[in-house]
Amino acid sequence: MHENVNSPTRRETVPLMAAPRETSRRDSLTAQEEETLKYGAEHVIKLFVPVSMCMLVVVATINSVSFYNVKDIYLVYTPFHETSPEPSSKVLSAVANSLILMFVVIIMTVVLIALYKYRCYKLIHGWLIMSSLLLLSMFTCLYIEEILHTYNIPMDYITFFLIIWNIGVLGMVCIHWKGPLRLQQSYLIFIAALMALVFIKYMPEWTTWVVLFVISIWDLIAVLTPRGPLRILVELAEERNEQIFPALIYSSTVVYMINRSDSIDSTTDSQNGFTRTWVEEHQQHQPEEVRVNRLLDDDDKGVKLGLGDFIFYSVLVGKASSYGDWNTTLACFVAILIGLCLTLLLLAIFRRALPALPISITFGLVFYFATRGLVKPFADMLASQQVFI
Repeated sequence: MHENVNSPTRRETVPLMAAPRETSRRDSLTAQEEETLKYGAEHVIKLFVPVSMCMLVVVATINSVSFYNVKDIYLVYTPFHETSPEPSSKVLSAVANSLILMFVVIIMTVVLIALYKYRCYKLIHGWLIMSSLLLLSMFTCLYIEEILHTYNIPMDYITFFLIIWNIGVLGMVCIHWKGPLRLQQSYLIFIAALMALVFIKYMPEWTTWVVLFVISIWDLIAVLTPRGPLRILVELAEERNEQIFPALIYSSTVVYMINRSDSIDSTTDSQNGFTRTWVEEHQQHQPEEVRVNRLLDDDDKGVKLGLGDFIFYSVLVGKASSYGDWNTTLACFVAILIGLCLTLLLLAIFRRALPALPISITFGLVFYFATRGLVKPFADMLASQQVFI
């Protein structure tokens, strides 16, 4: 009798005790999903704005400064200049130039990964500082000079070099040391636009389109394959709890990251200046499950995109705009943003580093050739017959 009385009681109390926990768990999952959607939408906006600004700078420059449309000199990595009138010869020259350029990119990427793997941080910083200095001095000087010539703005040499000096020094400080977030982001966008303009001007015509296709394939291999160099770089940075160098990455937030493995247990994080007392004081009023995440995972709140993605997005749109067809330019612009949105959607699903070039560049190339080959002739025919839709 004792067992018969107690057995139903046990069976009835189990669901009564489990129901509140299950409800709490569902509420927690719902809150997490809402937070994920919220930050996902914010991330889309935080990337659309800088990417659009970079592309607009390139398009505006291409359509106002004739210097970047003149093919008088080429990159040393593109020795075949597509001078033959035969399309087959131009295709072969473009493929050869692309392979040479990709070989250089692969070698430089492997060297960078090797230096990072063996903690040669000073060499990497020196390399990046020299590259930034070159862009913020010589290429900025050339850019401003052509702007002044185009708009016929007089300026003496002293003022000109003072402007270049201030732009260069301020940019080096913001990118490689400390500075306001918006100013750092502006410099990174400007550097990406400058590099895009350099590629548009100094690469042969057909080579540019082949390079865009080949660099997308390389981005896919470098990020997704098990031994891909960019995947190795990301994994090493995660293992060491380090950020990838700011001169290579556009970030939407300023991150002062604490080492996740041992920073709370230690008395002071000497690299970032956080003490255990400071962390505990700022965690005591927060729910237990989010205390560590809010302070230690600030980098997850922001969104990061490689500067190379900015550059090649802008190369595609800028090259399309150089032919003077605004329908094609707008189609490429929209295609890249759609591809970027899909990439962010896949990022939210798989929650791992993904290449940002393949989808956007593929969409951009398809939209470019479809619009220029089909839509433009159709629109021209309608315009010639005074038919308006």
